[in-house]
Amino acid sequence: MDLGPIDYLLWLIGFSAEVAVVVCSIKRHNFLRYLPLNLYVGFTALVSLGEFYCLYKFGFASTEYNYFYYYSDSLLTILLFFVIMQFYQHVFSEMHVSKYISAFALFLLFGTAAFSYMVIAQHKDHLTTRFAVDLSRNLYFVGVILTYVLWGAVLKLRETRSHLIQLVLALGVFFSASAATYALRNLFPGLELSILKWMPPIVAIWLPAAWAFTFMKVSEGERLETAHLLARAR
Repeated sequence: MDLGPIDYLLWLIGFSAEVAVVVCSIKRHNFLRYLPLNLYVGFTALVSLGEFYCLYKFGFASTEYNYFYYYSDSLLTILLFFVIMQFYQHVFSEMHVSKYISAFALFLLFGTAAFSYMVIAQHKDHLTTRFAVDLSRNLYFVGVILTYVLWGAVLKLRETRSHLIQLVLALGVFFSASAATYALRNLFPGLELSILKWMPPIVAIWLPAAWAFTFMKVSEGERLETAHLLARAR
């Protein structure tokens, strides 16, 4: 499978958006405040470079590319998991429960890893590769649930910090679009080589682009009226 000009264009847009998130975060003095987010986006940019190198040198169907893709995807999913947990800490910051959230995050992470290992432990061939794929998939599923629960908490607690709301909402849209793409692939496998081919890269671009916009345009101290927030949720 050869990559065309559109593939390279989408890659360039995504990579530029990832770099923009870190640059804008540093410029707005938010790098340490949202450290897991910036680490996730920074590593995503490095992974994008690595994928481009593997595609150029070894090809899309190569073993080297497959190994790089699955292991890097597993690492990025773990980092995204910690991004979600930090959002929880920000949302519940006024309730002084951050240490409990951190403990719960570690419990979920190790619990998911242990579950993934037990599920594939009977397969001795290519054990580490199967574990990386299974761990990434399971953590992603947990992340989807946690993000929707977090958005419910934002509405329930009447969170009004526009900056935080935009970051969480962007993540929710990302997970929703990713889940919809996966469902459509299973329902209409014939579309995977046509319309659905472009969905994953476009969805991947959305998250860093939305976060970069938030860091550029939304002030950290800006507040959103609760009534407007509730109206959006309806």
